[in-house]
Amino acid sequence: MMKFGIVFCLVLVCLQLQAQQYILYSPNGNLKCSLQIDNAGALSYTLQSGNTELIKNSQLGFNLKNAKPLKSDFVFVFTDTSVTDETWNTVWGESKTIRNNYHRRILTVQQKTTGIILQIECKIFNDGLGFRYLFPQQDNLKYFIISDELTEFHVNGNHNAFWLPGDFDTNEYAYTQSRLSDVHAIESAQKYPEIATRNPIGDNIVQTPLLLKSDDGWYMSIHEAALVNYAAMELIVDKQNFILTTTLAPDALGNLCYLSAPCSTPWRTIIVSKKATDILASRIILNLNAPCVIENTTWIKPMKFIGIWWGMHVDKYTWNYSNSKNINIETTDWTSLKPNGKHGATTENAMEYIDFAASNGFDGVLIEGWNVGWEDWFGNWKENVFDFVTPYPDFDVDAVQAYAEKRHVQIIMHHETSGSVTNYERRLPAAIDFMKAHNYHAVKTGYVGKIIPRGEYHDGQWMVNHYIYVAEMFAKNEIMLDAHEPVRPTGLSRTYPNWLACEAARGNEFNAWSKGNPPEHETILPFTRLLGGPMDYTPGIFQIKMDYYDAKKTTQVHTTLAKQLALYVTMYSPFQMAADLPENYRAHPDAFQFIKDVPVDWDETKYISAEPGDYIAIARKEKNGNNWYLGAITDENARTLNLSLDFLDSGKDYIITIYCDGETADWKNNPMDYRIEKYRVNSKTILSQTLAPGGGAAMEITLAKSDELQGLKLYKNKGK
Repeated sequence: MMKFGIVFCLVLVCLQLQAQQYILYSPNGNLKCSLQIDNAGALSYTLQSGNTELIKNSQLGFNLKNAKPLKSDFVFVFTDTSVTDETWNTVWGESKTIRNNYHRRILTVQQKTTGIILQIECKIFNDGLGFRYLFPQQDNLKYFIISDELTEFHVNGNHNAFWLPGDFDTNEYAYTQSRLSDVHAIESAQKYPEIATRNPIGDNIVQTPLLLKSDDGWYMSIHEAALVNYAAMELIVDKQNFILTTTLAPDALGNLCYLSAPCSTPWRTIIVSKKATDILASRIILNLNAPCVIENTTWIKPMKFIGIWWGMHVDKYTWNYSNSKNINIETTDWTSLKPNGKHGATTENAMEYIDFAASNGFDGVLIEGWNVGWEDWFGNWKENVFDFVTPYPDFDVDAVQAYAEKRHVQIIMHHETSGSVTNYERRLPAAIDFMKAHNYHAVKTGYVGKIIPRGEYHDGQWMVNHYIYVAEMFAKNEIMLDAHEPVRPTGLSRTYPNWLACEAARGNEFNAWSKGNPPEHETILPFTRLLGGPMDYTPGIFQIKMDYYDAKKTTQVHTTLAKQLALYVTMYSPFQMAADLPENYRAHPDAFQFIKDVPVDWDETKYISAEPGDYIAIARKEKNGNNWYLGAITDENARTLNLSLDFLDSGKDYIITIYCDGETADWKNNPMDYRIEKYRVNSKTILSQTLAPGGGAAMEITLAKSDELQGLKLYKNKGK
């Protein structure tokens, strides 16, 4: 790391402030980023394409606690540029290799009055920009506290926005579509009383990733990459001037970040294109993260699994063993408690799920509610809730594990912390020893509730560091991680590929017991939340209406059954759950076949057609194979998509199996109507696929053998 000495300081105090501009072009020359130092020594930047200024002059800088603000009085020191064009191989992902092609500039400036050195590092790609702040080692700045980050994104109009209410403790809202001028975050948040930790922070504050669409057809996503040792970014919306300003989660003392030079901030990212599919295809966020730090990754295996989970959401089972309260994790005699008769994680149920997994080719079984403490775990802001090693009396850990190994099925550990993170960190070494002793290679963590230490937020610096600490601890012990209720991802799965997935958004379970997720929800998530990393959305619900379990229930999943199948392709995750109950899959074995067949790791992905909030169609080629899988979904509107299969090898015949909505399908009135069709297709085929309201289609495309084509109709193109 560069160290700046007295010589620079002596020279720079003699320099006069003057406006200066430093320009950086994308590799294809279509995007231009300009860094400016104005006459007052203030730092700013712009981003434009041709004559279109996508980001107008936008401020850079910080307020520091008990120090002069780092936002003006800067003079130029030097700048250097470089070009990178490389490819890197993924451990798992939407594609086998990723191209990393950008132009880079580091602008070094010094504040005249304080002598503090600050650097702005920019990387401009063909599809957007990433920039961050660097604080090099220096005599004038060592330990410091960020009290405000001043970074702006001054967009060039009152764009249509897809946004979540600003909230440092949850991102489990449904998206609102509105003009920036019509953002009313508190009003929106009040529509979701079922969110336990709901705490909107301002009526004009929204979360990232934020998706914008301009009237002249530009799509723009604003987010961050490589969130390490820093608080997560949200955005204050100036609804008159359309300036979005960074705001960060404070700690219990009101401070935002504690830093020590040398250090850097996360990257601020802006992905831009006039094609919606380019936003989905962008790899900027992954490319801005550090390469994999795990030397041996052979133990990291994408997984498809089932679990004792949905039964709790539909009230068939409970997580808790008894209905007793005032439980003490250290002193309660669990064998003396009266069982409630509905506990889901029993030895018997676990073995049934293991049998189902083994019979249908699933890698693992997730078992929630196996461990003591669920009786009064939620809402009490309680310190010692779970110990992560003690099973309930009706769950025989050793017997279940022995049976799983006999059936060649992995058990996925579950660690719900209830937000008591200090308790979890104290007990984590013992929990890891327990997992290793029982041959558990994957774990789902959870952070439901207010955070302990009290006063910290899910999105604050303390918790950001905790999530990474947990990922690192599991990596050292060859354990894969799926985190629920964490900070939203920022591409760190590249650095820690054992971190297979996160929730960090409104998942499928909300459909079981709340107003649910609107049909457009799954058409927005790939443009927003999933840009930072895979989501454990838990698709595959076949029994759509909840009155099946209780006639008094009026809730339902807001999709058709066919759309639930399509989500396995459109909602990428290498840790993919078949979330419904085994009996519901047994009732529809023909549709269940797609879930059994669809992979969770890919060599190649093609984004065929998309419009956020309306529809998405994506095709993926299986890892180390020749088969393709295609998913197409729509919002509440029926539509017909023309889907070209030009990604198939030319001159070869394929068989396509289409799992699609039936003629009378409708997410609300007839969601379980589906049909299955088979055709002969090739690279010249254009599918004209009709999707029902809230519907979808899932397709398996296999390379055909000559004897398989007899009697199979060639698909006749109906589209363009």
